[in-house]
Amino acid sequence: MGSLDVLEYLGMHTSKHQHNTGEDDFIFHEDNLQRYESSILNALALIKKTIGNNEKPFSGILPHELASQFAGIDLDTPLGSVDAALKEIESIYLKDAVFFHNKKYLAHLNCPVVYPAVMAELILSSINSSMDTWDQSVGGTLIEQKIIDWSCEHLKLGQQADGVFTSGGSQANLMAMLLARDHYCHTQLNQHSNKHCGLPECANKFRIFTSEMSHFSVQKSAALLGLGYDAVITVDCDHKFKMKAAALRKAIAAAKNSGLIPIAVMATAGTTDFGSIDPLHQIADICDEFGLWMHADAAYGCGLMASNTRRHLLSGIERADSITMDYHKSFLQPVSSSAFLVKDKANLNFVTHHAEYLNPLSAHQEGTPNLVNKSLQTTRRFDALKLWLTLRIMGLENIGRVFDQVCALARSSHLLCSLDPDLDVIHEPELSTLVFRFNPALPAINHSHAHDLLVDKCNQHIRKAIFRSGEAVIAGTRVYDRSYLKFTLLNPQTSLLDIQSVLKLIKQHGFEYLQKHTERQSTLIPALTNKTLEVTL
Repeated sequence: MGSLDVLEYLGMHTSKHQHNTGEDDFIFHEDNLQRYESSILNALALIKKTIGNNEKPFSGILPHELASQFAGIDLDTPLGSVDAALKEIESIYLKDAVFFHNKKYLAHLNCPVVYPAVMAELILSSINSSMDTWDQSVGGTLIEQKIIDWSCEHLKLGQQADGVFTSGGSQANLMAMLLARDHYCHTQLNQHSNKHCGLPECANKFRIFTSEMSHFSVQKSAALLGLGYDAVITVDCDHKFKMKAAALRKAIAAAKNSGLIPIAVMATAGTTDFGSIDPLHQIADICDEFGLWMHADAAYGCGLMASNTRRHLLSGIERADSITMDYHKSFLQPVSSSAFLVKDKANLNFVTHHAEYLNPLSAHQEGTPNLVNKSLQTTRRFDALKLWLTLRIMGLENIGRVFDQVCALARSSHLLCSLDPDLDVIHEPELSTLVFRFNPALPAINHSHAHDLLVDKCNQHIRKAIFRSGEAVIAGTRVYDRSYLKFTLLNPQTSLLDIQSVLKLIKQHGFEYLQKHTERQSTLIPALTNKTLEVTL
């Protein structure tokens, strides 16, 4: 058989094989665009149907109730059609999904998303660029770099600043602590390289300082980096839940006097519970005084960068050595859309490794921009496209207007709750979160400890009961070892009337719980029908 005959035979054999198995029917390519479009339109119709017919943020289903629907699903047996698969997804996912766009979703730092970003999701998933190397992303590399440069410029980090997109704030905080650790070893321990030699003997003495209200990823990162939870020293906060600068200086000095080695301070620009912004300028002064790396976790507070009225609250962040940004919290972006920024791009070399098959040193020397050189990830989604299209279609000013609006709503909600004798509000919002608890007067219970325990259980019940009802979704937290409720306001469609409606639910479930758990029901519990939440603002 000649070479042409062999090629003809192989071609016929391959075509026959593909025709029999049908695997090519599902691959995205130029000959399959009609099926692609049809499938996308079917999925779009399902989304429109789901959103259009759903008035509640959640169905109220319990884990075991939904899990039972998965028992008979055999993943080894395809359903055979797009319609059948979408119908299944509607049943096991969309019907019971938690909808962040709903006006009464008030729980976590999950924002509604803007459609330019969703358009970008379709484009980036279809093309499937990987952001590790230039030869896999090309224009995507430059788009991401432009977004990074733009962010650094708006935060006034200087000409040497740089950064990279990350999977989220936790990864960005991990990178910050890694760079802080390795920078200290390189500059203070005779250019010791952790990357090549592992941790130095004194690493068990390294200490990192952070607010008692900072994100748990600080402790988690310390463990992942081989330093351990004990390496993190938490610093007291003031009545506004901001780190006390005087307490920070005292804690650093005490650590040094005990033979420990302070290496970094992790400040927070927008705590998860309270949205509090640590005193950034004072922290920067202390870091300068002691020669410490300063990181600013602005995963939540980065929305202030777009604000038209509150931008000044980020003053001092430009002095940080590194910054965490979560665009998927305050910039109306789908998960994930985050970045890690540094004041001096040279420090990103601590995470660089050159592999001949991917990002050889020669490519770097030639000027090829391989973003994997500054990332903990190798394969990485083109998440920057979402923010790019949002900025090009919607604009930063409109993003800032939304963030200002939800911050204003939080202040109005604070006033509303403060005027209600059955609610205790623990702080005045700086951003868009509000922490409070249902705490009516209980004259039948004179012992304060018994009262606190009952109120704690009542607030825990309220959150679960509302979640079960599906009428709203609110969060819970603990402050000073007491149970509280929390509103996180990121949806500009949420109004004060919606807040009033949810507060009414809170009081309804709260009083019902107390009726069941107190002895003097008739005299202790006022009639719910006489309760109102009408407040003139």
